Amino acid sequence: MRYDLVIFDNDGVLVDSEPLSNTILAAYLTELGHPTSYEDSLRDYMGSAVHRIHDLVRERTGQALPADFDDVFHARVFAAFERELTAVNGVTEVLEKLRADGVPYCVASSGSHERIRVGHRRTGLDRWFTDGIVFSAQDVGTGKPAPDLFLHAAERMGVAPERCVVVEDSRLGVQAALAAGMDVYGFTAMTAATELAGVNGHFGAMEELPALLV
Repeated sequence: MRYDLVIFDNDGVLVDSEPLSNTILAAYLTELGHPTSYEDSLRDYMGSAVHRIHDLVRERTGQALPADFDDVFHARVFAAFERELTAVNGVTEVLEKLRADGVPYCVASSGSHERIRVGHRRTGLDRWFTDGIVFSAQDVGTGKPAPDLFLHAAERMGVAPERCVVVEDSRLGVQAALAAGMDVYGFTAMTAATELAGVNGHFGAMEELPALLV
């Protein structure tokens, strides 16, 4: 394999959480008086840290979200995760191959550590991701599209950015990976290829990924 580290995004790449979380986010923002469709949520917030929601609402309306917004939103998302979250089809086989080939990997997510862990426990992916290879925007204070999270993950894993490859499914995540000086492959299960500009390649099914990395 031509990379020394594979960095996975989490939501939409490892766990099939984007439909659940964006449905809940759109409904909650609408409930709070900020009409938001599911499509709006995907366009504006998919792949971002929660602080982006606060920033965009304040920028667009001049209003601040409630102080308990994060807690309420996460509680609703976690409850949905426990009911119906699944792993992305084929991702376990990809992880099995990477481990068998001795290729280091990690996850770098805009979501909180708690969100990552809840999703991994529910889907059984926790056996593939120990604490030392789980990185969150919480660790750096700035979410995607800033490169900070990916650079932090590479540094902690002891790999130069140019030897890393990122697996992403969001426009913001791709922008972050490119800004970090890393190769990136765009997963198009939920996002059109045209939205993932600048990637090294696209793939629509997880079983296609290993062939792209060699």
